[in-house]
Amino acid sequence: MKAVRIRSFGGPEVMHFEDIPIPVPEADEILVRVCAASINPVDYKTREGKYPAVARDALPVTLGRDISGLVAACGPEVRSFRSGDPIFAMLPPDQGGFAEFVRVKAEHAATKPMSLSHIEAAAVPLAALTALQGLFDYGGIAKTQRVLIHGGAGGVGHFAIQLAKIAGATVFATVSADDRAFVRELGADVAIDYHSERFEDIVHDMDLVFDLIGGETQERSWPVLKQGGILVSTLGQPSREKAAQYRVRGIGYQARPNGEELAEIAALIDTHRVKPIVAATFPFAAVSDAEEVQEKTHPRGKIVLEFAA
Repeated sequence: MKAVRIRSFGGPEVMHFEDIPIPVPEADEILVRVCAASINPVDYKTREGKYPAVARDALPVTLGRDISGLVAACGPEVRSFRSGDPIFAMLPPDQGGFAEFVRVKAEHAATKPMSLSHIEAAAVPLAALTALQGLFDYGGIAKTQRVLIHGGAGGVGHFAIQLAKIAGATVFATVSADDRAFVRELGADVAIDYHSERFEDIVHDMDLVFDLIGGETQERSWPVLKQGGILVSTLGQPSREKAAQYRVRGIGYQARPNGEELAEIAALIDTHRVKPIVAATFPFAAVSDAEEVQEKTHPRGKIVLEFAA
């Protein structure tokens, strides 16, 4: 089978298509024929050696962290899926999805939403799980809370807005001017243009800041939290000193594969309460072009690779 692999860290030139054996599923795994896979920032960070979960001595690795496809075979302990079932899943770092087949732990997969194509479904797992786990598992979001989401138009952000509204929160989102209408359509109550407006002049007494940007944006976020509030970041552990100074909490996390939570997201999608946005679609052969678009632009939603039927 064909797979996109890296044998060293670097730019797009280190990505190569290789012929490797079709993997054999373990007892608790399923083998999936990949129909579509989505691009995430973690892919180019892994390729550049900036993702700590993948060390140099782990190379070569296949890139790609989420897929939609069809079950091709099941390990002997698997009872939740059968051959031919449509599934989608977020993958751990050692089981890349930029391949024609991939083995997946059955507990990490869920039945693909019936209302979505494989291309649309591939846009969901990593981004939606990151949003769900950040807001609910770590952030403890609750009804009537005030939530600020930095990077609201991106892959994780556009799911976070929708999930925060489902939770009953009042949602503020920082975006570019071109994306203000887009995030309002997703449910954001206030869309802040980070180029022309300073969010700290607009928001205050936030219960939760969901930080998908880091850097200066994170530093400027501490004062907008109310005492006892929380800053949740996907970009490492926020400053404990700053959290203590403002009498708030700060937590950094990395999303983990979770089939049960993915099934909850699928139900929200099939009841039309959450929808993924596909910014662009590329053929599998053009994975380098897709990675470049992800790295150099700010796509609205997700970029997806389509595999040959």
